[in-house]
Amino acid sequence: MSVAYPLTIFYDGACGACSKEMSYYRSIADQRVQFVNIAADDFDAESFGKTIDDFQKQLHARDANGQYFAGVEAFRQLWDALPSPIYPLLSTVIGLPGINLAARTGYAVFARFRHLLPSSHSPSCPLDKDQ
Repeated sequence: MSVAYPLTIFYDGACGACSKEMSYYRSIADQRVQFVNIAADDFDAESFGKTIDDFQKQLHARDANGQYFAGVEAFRQLWDALPSPIYPLLSTVIGLPGINLAARTGYAVFARFRHLLPSSHSPSCPLDKDQ
């Protein structure tokens, strides 16, 4: 699958764990990656053809052609775009069949329960509203 750059990463800046991780990636990314905080007041999910609930359930990435990737696949696209030999290698390993299934399962659990992490409590996190 061919990805057209720039790659836009949609992350939840109200989630402490998510924000911290994306801050790190922003510090090493080049012009091929752009970051959009879905918790920003001016973020309009509908302008991207999705709902805010779609974006809040898991990390999303969109390439320059409008192709979306979600969850582990969004991370793989991000890692492939980083100017480091380590992250594309990690993407390749995570793409292996058994490892990919384990990664997708682990990420699904993390995404569902991330609101329980001490640094991620936020009134804008829809999962916190279940509490």
